[in-house]
Amino acid sequence: MCAAFTPGLELSSHFYAEQVRPLLDESFPGLAHSAALIGRGSDVLGFDTPRSTDHDWGPRLQVFIPDPEPAAEITALLAARLPERFRGYPTVFAASGAGQAGATHWVKVTPLDDWLSDALGFDPRAGVGLADWLATPTQVLAEVTGGAVFHDGLAGLPGGGLGAVRSALRWYPPDVWRYVLACQWRRIDQEEPFPGRCAEVGDDLGSALVASRLVRDVVRLVLLMQRRYPPYGKWLGTALTRTPAAAGMPPLLERVLSASSWGDREANLCAAYEAAARMHNDLHLTPPVDPAIRSTFYDRPYRVLGANRFVRALREAIAEERLRALPPAGAVDQFVDSTDAIGARRLLRAATATLLGDAD
Repeated sequence: MCAAFTPGLELSSHFYAEQVRPLLDESFPGLAHSAALIGRGSDVLGFDTPRSTDHDWGPRLQVFIPDPEPAAEITALLAARLPERFRGYPTVFAASGAGQAGATHWVKVTPLDDWLSDALGFDPRAGVGLADWLATPTQVLAEVTGGAVFHDGLAGLPGGGLGAVRSALRWYPPDVWRYVLACQWRRIDQEEPFPGRCAEVGDDLGSALVASRLVRDVVRLVLLMQRRYPPYGKWLGTALTRTPAAAGMPPLLERVLSASSWGDREANLCAAYEAAARMHNDLHLTPPVDPAIRSTFYDRPYRVLGANRFVRALREAIAEERLRALPPAGAVDQFVDSTDAIGARRLLRAATATLLGDAD
């Protein structure tokens, strides 16, 4: 048993420094490599807790090498010489659903090129095109730019190492950022009057359902405005609470979700919209847009922001003509809402290619 929980990033950093690196230095002296914990896993984004340790969690990392030739030999060396436990945690464990027969150490030794091809479908060191930005889910961008790099011995090689990869993906170029923000505001614009309309016909359940969807869209918007790649649904709230917006936005959104009447729901949604609108103006990505709530939607008695005003301002500020001409669908996880689809790289790139083709 472990005396106390150690977050995965900290555990894996010590595991590399105290166990993996000494074995590499002894048996493969001078080996050019990078080492990190990036990619999938709550520990990569710093969201892991003791509950996380029940599957796919433990001392683990990736060792990236320039070419595949020594990978099998290094993997075998680690299998033979790593200790059975490290700081109280087993170093050999099975992937969830694989059964104990598939248990192995979780030091993945792979060429960096291969890992990038599998995780992203492109190599950011060669440049990141518009299709690459829009076809890559924000969860994946968070996984590659998050985590920690323990050693970047590939930095001096042609193309660079993990530092070059993470620098290239650190954040969207300004016009891509404007486009993605415009499309996120568009999602809000399309539905902001609906909770009121549902309540008006006595459908409080429908009102709450649409309001909860709008809350999710506001959270993603606020993260994007703070240059944070939104993670997938389980961690959206946690991610928001760890940003500067945590002081005021989460309580408003919590009150939307807990409201027992449309009046309370509307009041807190409107307050959240206005806060997001002020954040928009603070970015100076467009000329200022009035952040005040509008009193009605057409002649209907619903208070709305009129989010399309922010959509227009952002799209008008985009300099790149091709981006300005795109339909307001956005990055792939703004118009694809399926866990299985979001994990299918070929499907995502095909969907994005179709979107880009529509603009030609």
